[in-house]
Amino acid sequence: MTDRTKPNQDLRIALLGAPIDMGASQRGTLMGPAALRTAGLATLLESLDFDVVDYGDLSVTEIEDLTDRPPAKANHYREIQRWTRVLSHRGYEIAQTGALPIFLGGDHTLSMGSVNAMARHWRERGRELFVLWLDAHADYNTPETTITANMHGMSAAFLCGEPGLDGLFGEDPRVSLDPGRLDLFGTRSIDPIEKDLMRARRLRVADMREIDEFGVAVLIRRVIERVKASDGVLHVSFDVDFLDPCVAPGVGTTVPGGATYREAHLIMELLHDSGLVRSVDIVELNPFLDERGRTARTVVELIGSLFGQQITD
Repeated sequence: MTDRTKPNQDLRIALLGAPIDMGASQRGTLMGPAALRTAGLATLLESLDFDVVDYGDLSVTEIEDLTDRPPAKANHYREIQRWTRVLSHRGYEIAQTGALPIFLGGDHTLSMGSVNAMARHWRERGRELFVLWLDAHADYNTPETTITANMHGMSAAFLCGEPGLDGLFGEDPRVSLDPGRLDLFGTRSIDPIEKDLMRARRLRVADMREIDEFGVAVLIRRVIERVKASDGVLHVSFDVDFLDPCVAPGVGTTVPGGATYREAHLIMELLHDSGLVRSVDIVELNPFLDERGRTARTVVELIGSLFGQQITD
């Protein structure tokens, strides 16, 4: 592999693990942060001349429960509430240091805390946060619309201020994301009532049919231009099931027909070229379901492309 010009090279990168897996029906994503480290994430970023600080894994064992009433259809609400509060607080602290945070998951409930942290950080600096949701699923359910009651399927809806999880942060600061600043990309599995809600909110969705018709380059450039036009910054929430299962089998919610290895690298390369990415989630990696670490290695390679490494000359 060869390197290329790195507009983000002057930034420090902070790794923060969140070994959380009760937001999904399939347990095992709590091993995700360790798998990403074992696959060489920090070493690769350092090889690209970044200063990398690993803050280790968060813990919620000392966090007291709040006293709000849990929703009827939100599995493991209390545990996830502790995680999102800790993630929001710690992510905000790290962003304040000037580092670029990479949140290592863990299931996609992680984003409820990480995105809130980054939205708060950038709003204080007069810039709005846009979110690119690379995911097979829309994650736009609420406790009222959900079929499974699994909270990793409610992350995007919560971040956009949909009702049902209003007490999740308690008295902690919460910054809701305007639905117009969320781009769902690679979506191919949406529940019927969830789809109705998404249409009502006029969410931007680049599903796999649109990707097949127009190609990832055209569609990602549209996202980039919209962020640039608003002088915004971009948070990439990368769910590993965005990739096709033949590329990334180590996830608990595989959906056929996902992004190919090359499509995914092109997306990451274009995002790198934009210079807009200021925070990243890596979620839903389940090493228990992986094939000898293949998915973890693929994810690390993709993050390498996001931060300036090319596959080819």
